[in-house]
Amino acid sequence: MRDLKQLKKQYHGHVPPARGMMGGPPRGPRRPPVEGGGPKKYSKATVSRLLSYLSPYKFHLILVLFCMIGATGAQMAGAYMLRPIINHIIQENIPAAERLAWLSGILALLLGIYLVGVVATYLQGRLMLVVSQGAIERIRNDLFSKVQSLPVRFFDTESTGEIMSRFTNDVDNIGTMLDNSVVSLVSGTVTLIGTFAMMIYTNVWLTLITVAFIPVLMWSVKFIAARSSKYYKAQQASLGAVNGYIEESVSGQKVVKVFSHEKTCEDEFELLNNDLRQTQVKAQFFGGIMGPVMGNTTQIAYAATAGVGGVLCALGRFDLGGLAIFVNYSRQFARPINELSMQTSTIFSALAGAQRVFDVMDRDPEEPDAADARDIEPIRGEVELRRVTFGYKPDKVILKDITLTARAGQKVAFVGSTGAGKTTITNLLNRFYDVGEGEILIDGVSVRDIKREILRRNIAMVLQDTHLFSGTVMENIRYGRPEATDEEVVAAAKTASAHSFIMRLSDGYNTRLEGDGANLSQGQRQLLNIARAALSEAPILVLDEATSSVDTRTERHIEHGMDRLMKSRTTFVIAHRLSTVRNADAIMVLEDGEIIERGSHDELLALKGRYYELYTGQRELD
Repeated sequence: MRDLKQLKKQYHGHVPPARGMMGGPPRGPRRPPVEGGGPKKYSKATVSRLLSYLSPYKFHLILVLFCMIGATGAQMAGAYMLRPIINHIIQENIPAAERLAWLSGILALLLGIYLVGVVATYLQGRLMLVVSQGAIERIRNDLFSKVQSLPVRFFDTESTGEIMSRFTNDVDNIGTMLDNSVVSLVSGTVTLIGTFAMMIYTNVWLTLITVAFIPVLMWSVKFIAARSSKYYKAQQASLGAVNGYIEESVSGQKVVKVFSHEKTCEDEFELLNNDLRQTQVKAQFFGGIMGPVMGNTTQIAYAATAGVGGVLCALGRFDLGGLAIFVNYSRQFARPINELSMQTSTIFSALAGAQRVFDVMDRDPEEPDAADARDIEPIRGEVELRRVTFGYKPDKVILKDITLTARAGQKVAFVGSTGAGKTTITNLLNRFYDVGEGEILIDGVSVRDIKREILRRNIAMVLQDTHLFSGTVMENIRYGRPEATDEEVVAAAKTASAHSFIMRLSDGYNTRLEGDGANLSQGQRQLLNIARAALSEAPILVLDEATSSVDTRTERHIEHGMDRLMKSRTTFVIAHRLSTVRNADAIMVLEDGEIIERGSHDELLALKGRYYELYTGQRELD
C-alpha cells in the first residue's frame, strides 16, 4: 500500500504514464503560480484576475454601489432619528396631544426611510446575482475553452478527477464568494465609512475610543488570515487528491474487484480522506475563530464607549439621545468587521480555488500553427519519417533515428515489445507531440507546415480504448463527420460490419447509449469506433491494437470491417497478435525505440530473426 506522500503526489494532478509511452510524459513539479512571486503576490494577482471577470458588468456594479449607498444611508438616517425621539420623549411639560402628533410624524418619516433601505437592499441583491452568475459563466467558459486548447501532454499528466474538481468544487467556491462575500465586503466598507462619519458628527471623543481598538482588530485579522490562507490552499489540494482517487477507483472498479484490492483501496482512501479532514479542521478552525475574536474585541470597545458616554451624560457634556445612537453606531461599526470575518472561510476557499482554476488557464496551449501553415487537401496519404528522434523527457529518448516510408494506400504494421515506441510514432504523426529531431512528412510536406485541423481531419484513429459519447448510435458514428447524411452513416456502419447488430438494438440507429456505451459489448463498441473512422473518409488510418481486448470470433468481425476500411487508405497498424499483420505491405519490428527489422511477412520469416522468433513462438512479446 502506498503512503500518504505517494498518494498525494499521484492524485494531486499526476497519473501514471499513458499506455505505450515508454518512460511516460513528463511528470515533474507543477508550474509555479506566478513567476518569482510568493503567496501574497499571487493572491493579489488572483484577486485582480477575478475582478476582471466583473468588468463587463460595470453598469450593474455602479447601480449596486448606489443601492448600497442608499441602503447604508437609510440605515444611518434611521438610526440617527432615535436621537430626537429619545430627547423629545424625556422632555417634560409637553402636552400629550402635541407629543403624539410629533411622534406620529417622525415615525412616518422613519418608515419611509426604512422602505427606501428595503428597496435598495432588494435591488442590490438582485443585481449582484446577475453579476456574480454572469462572471461564473464566463469563468467556466474560459476554463472549458482552455481545456479544449491544451495539448495531449496535459491530459497525460493530470487525473480526470483533479480536472473535474476545478470545474466543480473550485468554481462553486468562487461563485459562493461572488454571491455573498463580495457584497459583504463592499457593503461593509460603505457601512464602515458612513458609520464612522456619523460617529464623528455625533461625538469626536467617543469616536477616538472606538478607533483606538481598530489596530487590535487589524492585527487579529492579519494574524488569523495569514494562517487561514495557507490551510485553505492545503484543503483544496487535498480535496483534489480525494476526487482524483475516487474517480480512478470508481472507473476501475472491475479491476479492483478482480484483484481483490477493495481493502487496499479503502486503506488508501482513508489516508487521503484523513489528510483532507486534518486540513479542513485547521482551515475551518482559523476561519471560524475570526468571528468570536472580532466579536469579543468589539464588545470591549462597546463597553468602554458606553461607560465614558455615561460619564459625559452625567456631567451634562452629552445628551442621552446622542449616547443611545452613538452606542448603536459603535455596534454598527463593528458589525461589518464581524460579518467580513465570518466570510473568511468562504473568501480563502474561493481564492484557493481560483488559484487552481487559473493554474489551468495559465498552462501553455497547444503550439499554434505556423504563420505559413498550409492546407494541402486533398491528401494522397504518402507518409515519410526521416531520422526521427524523440523522447517525452529530454533525458530519456524513446525513438532513435527512425526512418520509414509508407506510400499512399500501403499498410504498414508495427510490432515489438511494450514500450518499444509503437504508439509514440502515431502520437507524433498526429502532432499530439512534436518530434525532437528529424522530420515527418505527408505528401512531401512537413507536418509542422500543415494546419493541425487539416492534418487531424485526414488521419482517422481506431484505438484499443473505445470511447462513446452520450447520445444515439447515429450521433456517435456521425462524430466522425458531423455533416454526413443518415444514408452515409448507415453506409459507414455497413463498411464496419456494424449494421447488423445495430438493427438488432431496441431502436436501431436511434438507440441511446448509456455511460460510454455500457449497454453494448466491447466488440460492439469497437465496431462503432470503426464505423466512425470509416465515415470520416480520412486517407490515413491508424489502428492501435484495435482488436486486442476482444474474443477471437468478435476479432474476425472487426477484422472484416477493418479490411474494408483499409482499402485505398494508408494504414498504420499496431498489433500484438501477429496474425493480424500478415497481409501488411511492410512490417516494422521495433526494439528499444529502433527499427531492427523491416520487410513483408514472408521476407521477415526468411530472415529468421526477431520476427521469425515471435511468429513461430520461440520468443514472446513482452
